[in-house]
Amino acid sequence: MENMQYAEELVREFLVFRGFTNTLQAFEKELSTDIGKGFQVDKILNLIFSVYITNFQAEKLVGLLSFFKQCVSSSETVLTATLAKLEISILRYYIVHALQSGRKDKVVEFFGTNGNDLLLRGQDWTSWFAIPYLKNPSLDPQFRIYFTKECSEKNTVKHLKKDIKQLNVKLSQLQALLEEKEAQLNRLKNNSETIKYANIRRTKNSTLASGVNEESLLLSTNSSGACATTAWHMGSTEMGQTWASSGPALSRFATNMSGNDSISPSKLEFEDAGAGDIIQTFNDGLYTENGRDAQGEEDFPEVKVDFLETFLGHTSPISCCRFSSSGNNIASASVDGTVRIWTYDSSTPASRNATIYCGTEIMSLEWECKSDRLLLIGTADGGIKAWNVDAKRVVCDLNTTDAFPSVLDLKCSPVEPIFVSAAASRRYGSSNIYSWGFASLTVWNMKTWKAMTVLPLGEDPPAITSLCFNHNGKILAASAVDGMIHMFDMSAGLQITGWPAHDSAISSILFGPDETSIFSLGSDGKIIEWSLQNQGQVLWTRNCSRFCDPESSKSCRHEMALDVNGRRLLVTSGSVRAPIYQVRGHASGMRTLPHGAAITTVDWHPTLPMFLTGSADHSVQVMSLS
Repeated sequence: MENMQYAEELVREFLVFRGFTNTLQAFEKELSTDIGKGFQVDKILNLIFSVYITNFQAEKLVGLLSFFKQCVSSSETVLTATLAKLEISILRYYIVHALQSGRKDKVVEFFGTNGNDLLLRGQDWTSWFAIPYLKNPSLDPQFRIYFTKECSEKNTVKHLKKDIKQLNVKLSQLQALLEEKEAQLNRLKNNSETIKYANIRRTKNSTLASGVNEESLLLSTNSSGACATTAWHMGSTEMGQTWASSGPALSRFATNMSGNDSISPSKLEFEDAGAGDIIQTFNDGLYTENGRDAQGEEDFPEVKVDFLETFLGHTSPISCCRFSSSGNNIASASVDGTVRIWTYDSSTPASRNATIYCGTEIMSLEWECKSDRLLLIGTADGGIKAWNVDAKRVVCDLNTTDAFPSVLDLKCSPVEPIFVSAAASRRYGSSNIYSWGFASLTVWNMKTWKAMTVLPLGEDPPAITSLCFNHNGKILAASAVDGMIHMFDMSAGLQITGWPAHDSAISSILFGPDETSIFSLGSDGKIIEWSLQNQGQVLWTRNCSRFCDPESSKSCRHEMALDVNGRRLLVTSGSVRAPIYQVRGHASGMRTLPHGAAITTVDWHPTLPMFLTGSADHSVQVMSLS
């Protein structure tokens, strides 16, 4: 039962994190007396044959076997029959072992305690009640086979071990089947909500069809993985304005894919669309539109939103902003060294809202992946603070070495209780943020809050600007100011590959939705999607230098964010609006609603079609797509 062991490990992590050492000791003590031993085969076999049978603890042996029967449903006839055979074999082995050890009294005691129950089962136990009174049961024709050395030491034990292992496999299969059925139920529920929502939208669009502007036509994909969301129809509480969507005209497209490594031309089928609409195709893996460059960003329509919330709690430009792992909370940082934790939804409790004063520039923020309880804050003076949002206090204050004071990025593993920090040395006499010195990648343990190892980067490596884990935390991608992408095997702690991706510094890096590709954003404004199956192959590219020009890169570090489906790519901007690019094979791009100054940070909600933008005008906007 891997899930049970994983849950126990989570409990241990939580108790250590909160400092509940006495509770942890009590928990470990209780686990040591766990009758089921966490369904670990080796521990169960050791308990039966090395403890209960050897020490003649018949009552505990019977209790353990009864516990196993309670764990299996009566409808599982195969498992029930296997358990019944297993129980008979183990109990008879106990009796034979006791007689061979000269402890007839234990056999009499066993039948005195459990005799009535054995007779009721009808498992041919009647003749066994006479065995303690036989002078030499090993010579009796009925029992002789149970006393042979081959049976007792070889066949019986091995057979029992095999039965227990098969039982454990069956239980694991049942657990996997249960999880699969639950996932299917969730998918059916989501699909029903999607259909219901689509019907509502279709009814609304039909009533407004006469007033729909053709310029608002957006493509929507009909994917089984899409999440249905409910429109909030709420206005900005800070700005006092209401943003409502009139609803785009419906459209659909059909994409034909051939093979995994190459992408065949895709055909879009439009409903209610004119003949002049743009047809998107893939040629040689590169994205084009009717054989020409993609639509210019200045032609992108403004995004239609169902919900807009503006946060005006900062007093200086926003430097970093992140949704929590559940999306319920937001952490935003400003250049004056202040971090604020807040929520965009009035229905979410505000008990976690807080203001954290760090006293120095904030360079990175990262939420713990498994919960919303912990926020990591990286600063320009080499500090890494761990803020507990429930306790509202700093639970750990780490420091990098003096040689690497700038903590440019932090990333938590999605599986292990570890995180990686990308720190850099300083080069004095330059105002360009990409003129950092050398890099240091350190892996930290979130249980002990100590450095575990430093990932190898070679001699005098250029600064690392961005980090990204894959879904299971086994691979770490890192981008550098020399335009290189590095890939690390976290199990071995070694670099496994790398390639030159840009002629300029890379400011942001992201794994694609299926993790067969990786996106990189250069300081020159070039966005490239690289194939991980064919290293060095470009799958898709964009040039957003109009927004990420070198001059704006000197004052802010540009970044990008992918939505949960990997279809939309949001990029920071030196302008008051940020572009939302539609990644390979989806609709044309959009522009965000305007801020009063440059957009310095962006992020997508982990599950909903919602994003946020932070600006140099001291504000943060949260928008939900209609």
